[in-house]
Amino acid sequence: MEMENVWKVAVPEGFRFQENIRYLANANHECMYQVINNQVLKAINVDKTVFLIELSEAKCGELLVRVVKSSHSFSEANRSKITAYVRDWFDLDTDLADFYQMAENDIFLQTLVHTFYGLRLIGIPNFFEAISWAIIGQQINLFFAYKLKRRLVERFGQSIRNGGDYWLFPTPDVIANVPVSELTSLQLSKRKSEYLIDIARSIIDGALSKEKLLAADSLEEAEKILTRHRGIGSWTAHYVLMRCFRFPNAFPIADAGLQNAIKQLARLEKKPSKEYMLQLGSGWENWQGYATFYLWRTLYQ
Repeated sequence: MEMENVWKVAVPEGFRFQENIRYLANANHECMYQVINNQVLKAINVDKTVFLIELSEAKCGELLVRVVKSSHSFSEANRSKITAYVRDWFDLDTDLADFYQMAENDIFLQTLVHTFYGLRLIGIPNFFEAISWAIIGQQINLFFAYKLKRRLVERFGQSIRNGGDYWLFPTPDVIANVPVSELTSLQLSKRKSEYLIDIARSIIDGALSKEKLLAADSLEEAEKILTRHRGIGSWTAHYVLMRCFRFPNAFPIADAGLQNAIKQLARLEKKPSKEYMLQLGSGWENWQGYATFYLWRTLYQ
């Protein structure tokens, strides 16, 4: 008997599927998932099997997961790992009660938590993808960054086809063996191309790993581990620690989008200074990551 390929994933109190799908749909140049008819479709790799999963909202408000297609047979172990992936992707195991309470008394956040209530800090569970996306986006506008990522993914990634291609991000072992010239042919700069190849090789040889970062005692220690590697500065490190590792106090203060959001909300004549940003962040202690995410959200309404 074939295993049931549709199941529910419990969600925390206050989770709002529609608020999260609106966020995902706003990234209309994203190539790592598609939003179609109020459903999210995404390819993921679980135990060397590629699954195309569909997420929708169950009648009771829970997430409904359906395996649309897979490269091999589907098992109970696969279901457990797909559930874990979904919970990580939508940060379903974080209790936001303290964040919402803090935000109610914050001049910048109090309106945002009402406007976007139920939005989770949607992450990038794939470590290499998170670092690569941060490097690709360094010092360029978001639209061009999405174009570069799509070119990289469609040239070197794997896909599963279901009326169209659903892509997996290229693996480190693929990028580690790509000549710099092949990456620059996609319009990536020579320096960024070198960074991506170097990071891929560091992951393969174990010099950089998800396990080492998960074992870090603090944000500062994790940041040091990352910034030892060429191409990863403080902004990139904090972005990765926020989107992939869920450090609650990760705070990418050099992020142009974050600065623009604060500039607009504070009605400043120019972008806020580092000192201004740090002062704001001190009031968001241990919730800087979520504050950043909600502020970013104001830019894409």
